Amino acid sequence: MSHSPVPLPSNAPGQKFRLPDSMAFYLQGSIVVFFLAGSSAPTPLYPTYQSQWGFSAITTTIVFGVYAVAVLVALLVVGSLSDFIGRRPILLVAIVVQALSMLAFAAATGVGELMVIRVVQGLATGSAVAAVGAGLLDLDRTKGTLANSVAAPIGTALGALGSGLLVQYLPAPTHLVYLVLSVIFVLQGIGVAFMRETASPRSGALSSLRITLELPSAIRKPMLVVAPALIAIWALLGFYGSLAPAVVRNLIGHNSALLGGLALFAVSASGAASVVLFRNRPPRSAMFAGVTGLMLGVAITLLATDRSSTTEFFLGTVIAGIGFGAGFHGAIRSIVAVARPHERAGVLSILYVVSYLAMGLPAVIAGFLVVHGGGVAATARDYGIAVIVVAALALLGLTLARPPVVARSSVSPAFAPVPQSVSAVGGDACEPI
Repeated sequence: MSHSPVPLPSNAPGQKFRLPDSMAFYLQGSIVVFFLAGSSAPTPLYPTYQSQWGFSAITTTIVFGVYAVAVLVALLVVGSLSDFIGRRPILLVAIVVQALSMLAFAAATGVGELMVIRVVQGLATGSAVAAVGAGLLDLDRTKGTLANSVAAPIGTALGALGSGLLVQYLPAPTHLVYLVLSVIFVLQGIGVAFMRETASPRSGALSSLRITLELPSAIRKPMLVVAPALIAIWALLGFYGSLAPAVVRNLIGHNSALLGGLALFAVSASGAASVVLFRNRPPRSAMFAGVTGLMLGVAITLLATDRSSTTEFFLGTVIAGIGFGAGFHGAIRSIVAVARPHERAGVLSILYVVSYLAMGLPAVIAGFLVVHGGGVAATARDYGIAVIVVAALALLGLTLARPPVVARSSVSPAFAPVPQSVSAVGGDACEPI
């Protein structure tokens, strides 16, 4: 098992300035926030791109889908690399690439360039999220678990709303938001350069680049239980990141970048709020509440689209977002709590692999159905019904799951329960799900 190196005192001879761990923790949390903000920033701009460059709804979802696939590839290839070479090198490279991708977005002149940039952005994001997630856990296991759950929806919400506001009310709509984000990434890169390394380098870096989805044996059964919930949760986010602007446009009768981004903001912001609301609940009950809220919220949005009610649509979106946040946080806590320190980045990578695959693939299928099926309204209805069905399967799995409780006094070191600091995050973090 690897151990984090002990930082030298700030006044040690020859010791250059290092960020205090408390500042490094919030810096890494901000990296997740703004990487995800960058991923959602193009969402309010899709109608603008579509009118300027003349592409269809299926192209919109493919642009969204290739990003998710790129994140998936990065997670599969380099998701565990920070466990071997350290968190900082991965973060520095990812931040540089992300800053450059923002500048490329600002200079894009066609849909082909947009797709290439989304791939590059996805590779950078996938490389960073596992390293950041593990780094947060290195610094504070309790707060790190919470931050891993709340930072992503906060970032998605911030990117959607901020981009919508800039596009709607400020000049240079296809440039300004990306330039602002590129400056933020440069500042974050400077901060990472002054962080201490929290992972001890060890051999095996090259072998870690092999694509593998192998889970530690202690995590396999819990993963089977939470996977349907992750699929339903992230398929919902995929809908709001790709087709929701078109649904909102149909509801209100005109094209508004702000309202198009507001749908993604509503589901993500309510998700972040629910993480905080359910942080002291046991993982199992948080997942129950999350999946139930997801089903209820999606059902309300389906009724709203049939009734052409914008108010009801956003009400259902907020309820579904609460389910998204509670369910995802419960899933994260259920899985990460039993991962050993040197397994954290790899385990988080697999969680994100399931999540991003569930987010990207259904969105691309939905785009195909919009063009070759019954249009936006019919596709939104079928998509929502599919999410409800998967969520119902997740609820059934949670109900039937009866894993044995491991006796603390008899476990071996390899499967020892997590420290009390983790259990403090809402009851027993090792509670069987």
